[in-house]
Amino acid sequence: MLAPTPRTEAPSMDVTSCDVLVVGGGPAGSTIAALLAQRGLDVVVLEKEQHPRFHIGESLLPLNMPLLERLGVADEVAAIGMPKWGVDFVSPTHERTVAFEFGDAWDKSLPYSFQVRRSEFDHILLRNAATRGARVHEGWRATTLDLDHARGVAAVARDEAGAERRFEARFLVDASGRDTLVAAKLGLKERNPRHASAAIYGHFTGARRQEGRAEGNISIFWFDHGWIWFIPLADGTTSIGAVCPPAYLKTRETEVTDFFRQTIARSPELSARLEGATMTGPATATGNYSYRARGMAGRNYLMVGDAYAFIDPVFSTGVYLAMNSAFQAADAVAAVLSRPREAARALARFDATVRRGLDRFSWFIYRMNQPALRDLFMNPRNILRLQEAVLSMLSGDVFRPSPVHGRLLVFKGLYYARALARRLGGAVRPT
Repeated sequence: MLAPTPRTEAPSMDVTSCDVLVVGGGPAGSTIAALLAQRGLDVVVLEKEQHPRFHIGESLLPLNMPLLERLGVADEVAAIGMPKWGVDFVSPTHERTVAFEFGDAWDKSLPYSFQVRRSEFDHILLRNAATRGARVHEGWRATTLDLDHARGVAAVARDEAGAERRFEARFLVDASGRDTLVAAKLGLKERNPRHASAAIYGHFTGARRQEGRAEGNISIFWFDHGWIWFIPLADGTTSIGAVCPPAYLKTRETEVTDFFRQTIARSPELSARLEGATMTGPATATGNYSYRARGMAGRNYLMVGDAYAFIDPVFSTGVYLAMNSAFQAADAVAAVLSRPREAARALARFDATVRRGLDRFSWFIYRMNQPALRDLFMNPRNILRLQEAVLSMLSGDVFRPSPVHGRLLVFKGLYYARALARRLGGAVRPT
């Protein structure tokens, strides 16, 4: 485990200077710290917790794999991961399960990914950042932030014993996750007006999995108030979580774990797979967590991962969006610090690229509980290679130039036609 920075005994506050200060040691912060340190920049990472530590969001996408290769940690991740070759959708209104394999996507070269314990996965990434030369300080929480400092930016951080230290840098990367350090300070954080969601989750042993290489597939169970994930992990544990409108959680009249069990009982198909399974601990509930900041970058800072936005875990986008935004941000930060005349253009390009990918995911996520989209997912057709295009989106292929994007526009047209038919003709009987 990485050791915290030694605490000062001096009555005055110590000052640590660096080129780039990264607040947050999750996937986004660790990734950009490794990339920038590898380019020769002096990088300091402030991580409020000690790793390994628990985190939800255990499912990676196939497009994560090239990023892990570029970071040099793919073999370490494979050693702790459960291979994930596809995704299953279970719809009670359609009375069947539809399975998709990532190998059938437009790009056949990325047929799988992994389910991972985030405590182990995040620790691998943070160790890698230190190995690449970043100075990692665990157990240090940033408490104040100055974006108008003469040197660039400054932050005061406090360790677990209460000692404080000042950090000054030419540039700040906010990878603080749901703490949204910069967005909260500047008043940029906004709840997503188009998609309100909450979650309740827990872990089980003894859950019934699929056979063969489908054992590690993620399963999505729709139910009358949203959807439930089923994520098998390599150690035999299965992560189960329900995502639903916040109003549903407000109907709770019992303690959280009992309410979670009642929610699972709303899906007979999931209940069957959990028959005889044992919860490893109490359930956890989170409130409305979909948000986005109005801006992503400024003169001497930018946000990566959840520090900028979080939409919904339905397509397991969290870790991939965090790491991909970190790769995009590393190019932008390097340009700002080495070629100041290109700074504005580099930050604008970073902003546009990340938003574009996020918006492509969001269109599907906002409509995931709509009957018209369920109908299309539960009745897949590869006419005009539309099924391959949707699978590419599920794999994370939303950033790079690709014929996929044109096919997704056609898919959207089919969705709108289906939704209109439902409105004009009443409920369309599922086929």
